[in-house]
This record gives sequence, C-alpha cells and structure tokens, in this order.
Amino acid sequence: MSDGRVRRVFVEMLREEWRLHSRLFGGSHFSLFPVFICLLVGGAAKLLSVTGTDPQTVFAGLHALVFVFGLHTGSIGFVGRDALQNLLGDVTLLVFSARTLPLSQSTLLGLFVVKDSVYYAVLFLLPISLGTVLAVQGTVGPLLVIETVSILWTTLVLMFVLGMGATIAALGLAGRGVPGLALLAAPLAAVGAAVVSGVDVVSYTPYGLFLAQTPMRVGTTAIGIVGVFLLGAVTFDATAPRPAQTVEPAFRAWWRRLGDPVATKSLLDIHRSAGGFGKVLFSAAVLFGVTAALVDFAGQITGVPPSPGISFGAILGLSGFTTYNWLTQSDDVTLYFAHPLSVRAVLRGKFRAFLLLGPLVGLAFYGLALGWRGGPVAEAAVGAILLVGVACYIFGTTVYLTGLSPNEFLFDTALFAVFGVAMVLPLVPVLIVGFAISPLSGTLLAALGGSGGVLGAVGVGLYRRSVPKWATRYQQA
Repeated sequence: MSDGRVRRVFVEMLREEWRLHSRLFGGSHFSLFPVFICLLVGGAAKLLSVTGTDPQTVFAGLHALVFVFGLHTGSIGFVGRDALQNLLGDVTLLVFSARTLPLSQSTLLGLFVVKDSVYYAVLFLLPISLGTVLAVQGTVGPLLVIETVSILWTTLVLMFVLGMGATIAALGLAGRGVPGLALLAAPLAAVGAAVVSGVDVVSYTPYGLFLAQTPMRVGTTAIGIVGVFLLGAVTFDATAPRPAQTVEPAFRAWWRRLGDPVATKSLLDIHRSAGGFGKVLFSAAVLFGVTAALVDFAGQITGVPPSPGISFGAILGLSGFTTYNWLTQSDDVTLYFAHPLSVRAVLRGKFRAFLLLGPLVGLAFYGLALGWRGGPVAEAAVGAILLVGVACYIFGTTVYLTGLSPNEFLFDTALFAVFGVAMVLPLVPVLIVGFAISPLSGTLLAALGGSGGVLGAVGVGLYRRSVPKWATRYQQA
C-alpha cells in the first residue's frame, strides 16, 4: 500500500516480538540464546558425527525437526481465537486484529508468517545451521563452510515456513466442517499413497532442494509452500465468530467429580477454548510423529531394531510439558487472589488436572504405537512406566523452574540450559538403550522400570518443593 500501513504493521510486529522477549528475560540472557543454541546443536551434531552417523543423515533429521517446529508455530490459530474472546484478558494479538485495523485478515496473516520467518530464521535457524555445519564439516575450507551454511539455512527456513503453512491450512480446513475435513484428508492420503508406492516424496520438499539445487526441486518447493499458504489464506479466519451455543452450567458437575475447583477450572478452560482437548491431542500427535521418525532413523544408524516400548514410552512422556503449557495458557496467578484460594491450592489443582490429562493422553498414543509397531509384553509394560515417570518428572521440573508460566523460560538462556541438562541427564541413557540395544535382558528391563519410578518420584518431589517457593514469590510480587 502506498501509505505504508503494511510496512508499519510488519515493523511493529517484529519490534514487539523483540521487545517482549528482551523485557521478559533481560538483554544479556536473551542475547546469549542464539549462542547457546549454536553450541547445543553443534555439540549434538558432533556427537552423532563421532559415532559414525553420516552427515546427510544429520541434515535430514535436522530438516525433519525444523518442520515439526514450524507445525507447532503454526498452531497460533488455537491461541488467536481465544485471544479474540478475551480468554487471555485484554490481550489481542496483532495478527488477529483485522476487525480493528484497516488491513485484511489475509494481509495480517501474511505479515505474521513473514515476521515469524524472519525472526526465527535469525534467532534459531541461523545458529542451528552454523553449529551443525561446523560440527560435521569443520575440516573443510571456509568458503565451502559458508556455502553449506547458506544453503542449509535457506532450506531450513523454507522447511519451517512449510510446516507453519501446513498447520494454518489444516486449521482453516478443519474449521470448515465435514467438507473441509474431507478436503484435508485428500492430500494426506495422496502423500501416504505416494510413500507406500515408493515415490521419493522427500525430493519435492526443501530437504530435496538442500540435496540438489535443480530447477525441478526449486519449482516443487515453491509450489508446495505457495499452495499451503494460499489454502490457508482462503480457509483460515480467526475472526469468524463461532456459532452460538447454549450449554448447561458444567462447573459444579465437573467439580463434584474432580473434587478440586482449580483442577475443574483448568480442564474447563481447555474444553471451552478453541480446539478444546483436541489441541492437547494435536501436540501429542506431533510428538508421536517425531518419535516414529526417530525410531526409523535410529534403526538405520545402528542397524539394530529399536525397542518400540522403551523408545515411544520415554519420548511420549515429554508431552507432559505441552500438557502443562495448555493447562496454564489462560492463567494469571493474580486473578486467583480475588478468591479465597492460596497459591498452594492453585498449584495443587494444576497438579491434579495434569494427572487427569497428561499421562492419559500420552498412554493413548502409546497404545497406538504398540498396536502399530508391536513388541514384547514386558517391554510394553516398562515403556508405560517410563512414560508416566517422565511425564511427572518433566512436570515437576517445569513447575520448579517456571511456576505457572512455563513458556517464559524458553528464551532465558540460563533457565533453558538448566532445563536442558535436567532433561538430557536422565533421558539420554534411556533412549540409547531403547534405540541401540536389542533384545533387552530382564535385568535391563528391571533397571529401566526402576528408573521410570525414580523419575516420577523426583518429579513429585520437585513439585512439592516448588509449592512454598512459588507461594512466597507470588505473594511478594
């Protein structure tokens, strides 16, 4: 537009993203975050390289993880609809302000995608690219390193954008009822059929472009990205009001069953928000897909068939973080001060809500994994113990570090490093066993089952220690 409205909104989006994170985490902590990411990813890539993993395999796994990151970022649609309905108080995101700004919804959505692409390309994807290339190709000349970093960075950004666009398009189609769901199922079925028939689908993605920069792959990548965003622009409308519904008061009925008012409110908040409990399932489904890919990936590297029970159990336990995130997304602890509730009661209610939702969702997908992959009964039982133990451990660790604001530490370098170490130390040995050792002896299975119980106990212990800590902090704030 000639009056510069588009440029002004884009600049304000980008500036607000930076202001928010730098204000939350302090300039020094936030500025060190890309450095930490570079070192972390570089260290992981170097470890894989030393153990004999082919560099192309490392690059393939990296593209897959970035695609998942894009899928998760695109789920902003769940938050946006709730923000418009004041579920988050007086917060209304710029990307969902088409009714109050002289810009169309499609324009705002496009600006949001470009803003996120630019922001995360610099903050995440550039240090990831640099760390990975230096780790696996550190002995080659500087010009080749620069060239590889440039290509890898470009294709990672494209993969991130593709993932984000895919989620936005899927949300748009899902909001169109049965015809939209049918249309959504069509491309998924086509991709599945292509994979089963032996078509190299990967070559038509940004990863294929990373492997060979041919005109055909450039064209297919562009068509794929433009296609999902055109579909998203046509179908996705976060400002559209949902049909009016009349429902009976449910709080007292749920309260009688659950016995805790905070747990009842937390679960009802999710149930009545955009996406309902489906967004919890969506988060777990993404993790399920990542786990399935990692199991195949590990089998190719080690030549040993991984244990589905141990592998899926340990990784699906990480869904505890996303579950707790959804349980706290609409909360501000100060709102509870208007009621005769203590901070201890609030945290206790969150714990009960988590136990009723988190492990059950993880176990549901775990059952799906076992039905698909199979495995010995003993390994399946130990995997279930690991899943519950890891979920409780990650819950206790998250509450201890962040209280009722689990999202706020993600860009705080110090807290993120502590959280990363707390996850890596107990989980990496378990995953090595699950991915690289087969068959598992009875002694090893007993040790893994015991470690799941210990992790669960540590998580509950951390939660209990966090209650007085956060009660004091919140009351003094």
